[in-house]
Amino acid sequence: MWKDENGRAPLGVFLGWILFLTILVELVLLALEPSAVAYAQDGKLTLGHAIYAVVGLLFSTPAPLIALYLTLRRAERISLREFLRRAVYTPRPLRAALVMGLFCAPALGFALCCGTPNGAAWYMLPLGFLVMLPFVGIAEETGWRGFLQPALEKRLPFPVATSVTAAIWYVWHLPLWLHPSSNHYGDSLIGFAMQIFVWCFAAAAIYRATKSSLACAAYHAFVNAIGAVWDWNALFDAWPKTGGMLLYNGIVLALVVGLWTVCDFREKRDISAKRRLNSSATVEG
Repeated sequence: MWKDENGRAPLGVFLGWILFLTILVELVLLALEPSAVAYAQDGKLTLGHAIYAVVGLLFSTPAPLIALYLTLRRAERISLREFLRRAVYTPRPLRAALVMGLFCAPALGFALCCGTPNGAAWYMLPLGFLVMLPFVGIAEETGWRGFLQPALEKRLPFPVATSVTAAIWYVWHLPLWLHPSSNHYGDSLIGFAMQIFVWCFAAAAIYRATKSSLACAAYHAFVNAIGAVWDWNALFDAWPKTGGMLLYNGIVLALVVGLWTVCDFREKRDISAKRRLNSSATVEG
C-alpha cells in the first residue's frame, strides 16, 4: 500500500488514527451496549441496537482500513479509487490462491476433526466467507498486512516485526471483552493471544509470498467464516489448548517457517542476480 520504497512509511500517523478511531467508536458502542444486550435477550430490534450494529459494521472493524486511507490521503493525496485498487491488487493471483489455500486447509481440517457443529448447513461456510471478505478481511488486513507489517519489516527482522504487529493486533481486539454482547465476552485472553500470534505469522507469511493484502483478507475471512458452521470460540479460543489445537498451530507455524525460508532464499537470489547484472553493465560501460 505504501509505494515510496525510499521513504519511511508514516507508521506513527497510521497508529495515531487507529487509536483515535478505536477510542471514539468504543465510547459510542459502550453507550449503546445496553440496547445490544437487550436485543440478545428478547430479539426486539430497537433504534439503539440498529445504530450499534451500523457503527460496529462501518467504523469498528474497518478502523485499520479507514486509518490507512486517512494516512495515505495526507501523505500522498491518494484518491479513493487508487486506494481501493491497491487494496485488492494481487500481482500473481494463482500463487496467491495456492498460498492462501495452503493455510486455509489446516483450519478446515481442524474444524472437521475437532470442531463442534452448531447445526447450520454446510453452505453457510461459503456464504459466511463472502460476507466476511469485505467487512472483516479487507477491512482489517489492508491496514495490518498491507501497510503495518511490511513497514515494520523495513526496520525490524521478520520475526520481530510480526511479533510487534501481533501485539498491536491483539491490543486492538481487547475492547471486545468489555461488551457482554460480544462473542468474545468471557473468553480466555491468553488463549486468544496465542491464536492471534499464530495467525499473525500466517498472514505475514502469506503477504511476504504474494505481496497481496487481498490474499491475507481471504485467509482471515475463511478462518472467521468457520464460525458459521462450527462453534468458533470453542474451537479457537479454548484454554488450556487441546492436543488438536496444538497440532493445528504446529502445522501452521511449520508452514510459516517453510514459506518464509523459500521467500528469503528467492529474495537473496534475486538481489545477487541484480548485483551481478549491474556489475557486468559497469564493466562493459
